[in-house]
Amino acid sequence: MYAKQLTYYYPSDCVRIVYHESGFQKHQELVQYFQDEPAFSPQELAYLKSESWLDNFPHVFEVHEFKLTEMPDYYCYICVIGYRNSQPEYIQIVTNESLSKNLQVRLKDSAIILSQYIELYSENLHQKSEIQLLEHILHKAGHQLRNSLALIGLYAHNLYLQLTDTSSQKKAMFIHENVKKIDSNLTEMLSCGQGVKLNIVPQDLKEIVAESIKDLQPIIHQKQLKINISEISTILLLDKLQIQQVFDNLISNAIHFSPKLGEININWHTFQEEVLIKISDRGPGIPPEEIQKVFNPFYSRRVGGTGLGLTIAKKIVLDHQGNIWAQNLSEGGAAFSIILPRKKY
Repeated sequence: MYAKQLTYYYPSDCVRIVYHESGFQKHQELVQYFQDEPAFSPQELAYLKSESWLDNFPHVFEVHEFKLTEMPDYYCYICVIGYRNSQPEYIQIVTNESLSKNLQVRLKDSAIILSQYIELYSENLHQKSEIQLLEHILHKAGHQLRNSLALIGLYAHNLYLQLTDTSSQKKAMFIHENVKKIDSNLTEMLSCGQGVKLNIVPQDLKEIVAESIKDLQPIIHQKQLKINISEISTILLLDKLQIQQVFDNLISNAIHFSPKLGEININWHTFQEEVLIKISDRGPGIPPEEIQKVFNPFYSRRVGGTGLGLTIAKKIVLDHQGNIWAQNLSEGGAAFSIILPRKKY
């Protein structure tokens, strides 16, 4: 589609876009001809693809003209958008007219836009690859954990039936009930990882946040933390069970890294089509060299952490057509921001 748009702007016979796509060792190419212009012959296309005419390696985002010795009737302009695997990615314009300076500037601008698009596209593919890996790991780990939990639950129940002392029976039942709770949480986590259909219904964002805070009250009181949340109720179309996991994880992390007598702020701002939610603490922040890793599977800054909480949170937000990112605050501490759409998707 982008190559087709470029043919509208330039007096070109042909536009070639050469780029690298994740998952492919070789560069890919798109070829688009101007309106009703006849296609180049297989020999001409092979010549362009061979890059034998590329007698030097231009700087990124600089437009260069090249001689096509085997296609002498044409002008050739390229603008490199980057180098990957020691090979250039570029836009090539093949035309029977020379490009004016204004059109060369436009070609440079087009290359910059295309470069940004390719980076976003590559990042999206990378995220999907990470999510698929996580789904595979969750499925495998879930199967093994369920077998162990079933045995623990069975033995705890049999122990309860055999014991006569009331105090011991209560302990055995406590074990049995908590095994059931862990199994239920595991089911929810695996359902999230396997990308089940979202149960989307209108939900009050403030109530979801308040419920997460209520569940975490013991450790909040222990550290004597002050929690500030927005007073405005905002209705969003959400899967409550999954979004609850997101807030449970983010608020739990904020509590963990907050100093005693610290403060946590949970605010949201409503825009026409989306809501921006921000959860910030006054802890030590995230090491700058690690801030891009916090959503990676098995990365954890918490001792004993699984490194899956933030990865799962990101997947849930992406499933809701939203976005999530982390940043350090200039005044100290870290913040996690979430964008969720307001309209139905």
